[in-house]
Amino acid sequence: MKITIDVDCTPEEARKFMGLPDMTALHDVYLDRVKDAMKTGVTADMIDPMIKSWGAVGEGGLALFQQLLGQMASGSAFGMGAKPARDKGKS
Repeated sequence: MKITIDVDCTPEEARKFMGLPDMTALHDVYLDRVKDAMKTGVTADMIDPMIKSWGAVGEGGLALFQQLLGQMASGSAFGMGAKPARDKGKS
């Protein structure tokens, strides 16, 4: 049996209904920093410290992000030639 419920609401209404915090002010600060960095010019050696200072999860999140970018660049992400591993007992 499958039941589908469609809820028509704005993203703000959904956030309030689910009890999530309003991150608008923080989002605006991040966007301002990114815009400033784009205006002044970003070099490759500036990216690592910038992500570390802006990221909420610190080193672990940075390592995961770098790994994801590396997989995407090498084409080893799913959908780019690699096939997910399957259980040998199932067909």
